[in-house]
Amino acid sequence: MLDAGFISGLIVLVIAAKPRPAPATWKNRRWTFDELVAELPESNLPTELWDGELIMSPAPSFLHQKIVTRLYKALDAWVERHHLGDTALAPIDMVLSTRRATQPDVVFISNERLGIIKERIMGAADLVAEVISPGSRRRDRIDKRDLYEQHGVREYWLIDPEAKTVEVLCLESGTYQLAGRWLPGERARSRLLQGFEVPVSPLFGEV
Repeated sequence: MLDAGFISGLIVLVIAAKPRPAPATWKNRRWTFDELVAELPESNLPTELWDGELIMSPAPSFLHQKIVTRLYKALDAWVERHHLGDTALAPIDMVLSTRRATQPDVVFISNERLGIIKERIMGAADLVAEVISPGSRRRDRIDKRDLYEQHGVREYWLIDPEAKTVEVLCLESGTYQLAGRWLPGERARSRLLQGFEVPVSPLFGEV
């Protein structure tokens, strides 16, 4: 049975406007991912581990989840049709190191690297997509970009509902380069998955 302190902490997290550290009982602790799995209850809130610090965010907005679902359906259908590997969508843990784990919105893992799929994804996916929320702009554009670059995510999609843009970054010689930035009326394209395109307008629910 959950104690009152844990429940009150979750209530505060749900109504928060931005990602924030976990409840005070965990504030000064630096976790490993294995400790998290062993000691904490499951949660539907987005939960990530940054240098051992537990970060929990409010549940995503309806629009955020619709965009995630639209991209996932398009990507999954393409990958399955061409037998390229496997896909998943949040919430799924992608464990990059003992004290670093994220929950990307959408991931693709190639056939050659399916071995990293265990109960969680134990390593960097080949393609990661993040839909930017009002409180996650810095984390997605700077912190996660640097993290994914460092750990070798080959292609990083950044989808911005406010600006209505889709940006694709590709890893070249260990550094992300902008492959393209697309607006409504255009089609966002993957360089990693040759031939995979997504019309931007429907992604944001526009005709």
